[in-house]
Amino acid sequence: MRVAGVELGGTKTVVVAGSGGKIEQRIQFPTTSPGETLAKVSAALREFDAVIPIEAVGIASFGPIRLDPMAADYGTILATPKPGWTGVDVVGPARIKAQLPIIVDTDVNAAAIAEHRLGAAQGCANVIYLTIGTGLGGGVLVEGIPVHGVLHPEIGHIRTRRAAGDVFPGTCPFHKDCIEGLISGPALAARFGCDPSTIDPDDGRWIQVASDLAELLAALILTHSPQRIVLGGGVSIGQPAIIRHVVKILPNLLAGYLTDFDAERIKDTIVGPKLMEDAGPVGAMLLALR
Repeated sequence: MRVAGVELGGTKTVVVAGSGGKIEQRIQFPTTSPGETLAKVSAALREFDAVIPIEAVGIASFGPIRLDPMAADYGTILATPKPGWTGVDVVGPARIKAQLPIIVDTDVNAAAIAEHRLGAAQGCANVIYLTIGTGLGGGVLVEGIPVHGVLHPEIGHIRTRRAAGDVFPGTCPFHKDCIEGLISGPALAARFGCDPSTIDPDDGRWIQVASDLAELLAALILTHSPQRIVLGGGVSIGQPAIIRHVVKILPNLLAGYLTDFDAERIKDTIVGPKLMEDAGPVGAMLLALR
């Protein structure tokens, strides 16, 4: 079955096509205005369909987004800090021909599905995929199924315990010092006063970032009991030292309460993505294959 996948991210959009979860065609471009971006999505899908017909499309989008197929606004971006995108329908431009099945989920749920099926979380029933980049998002699988409900998990907007003496106000336009407002790419740029990718991995300020992230991970371990937490996104992939710091900090936060989560189990639980930046596009294709 030949399908297409669309990863609609906060910074870039990737449109792919292939079969069996294997990417055979790819077009990538920056995520700009809704009109410009979605017109390019539609054009890419038509280009792929002209080569070999596409039988279904999976859309893995930044959120929050309406995921209930019975809702009148299915596939519509809800209140988002990304300028101009609130209220935008992402399904319509992808429907390049009549009766084309389209399924929508969050970009992080899709990435979790991809890592679960083909990547770093194979063999694990309960999985969390976190991406730290333009924002901070989290996808959650329970028994291999992505968690939906009234909406979908919005892990980035959890408030975590702050380190003593940390007065950084945070950058989230809704909550200021939620975890996204503390350690997303824009938050780190505001905290450091420069592009965080230029900061040396051994700079002591990364320990503060790791401390904030460890607080989030401790909460997720206690609430979801995941077998694998995959850390993706530009910040975590670009700064692997963060994971090393987190692994050292977490046991102290758990304080011996969960004996199954000792230091060795934590090292095995918190990992980087095997599929790297392809987790989202591959996950979008796997959505379509459903």
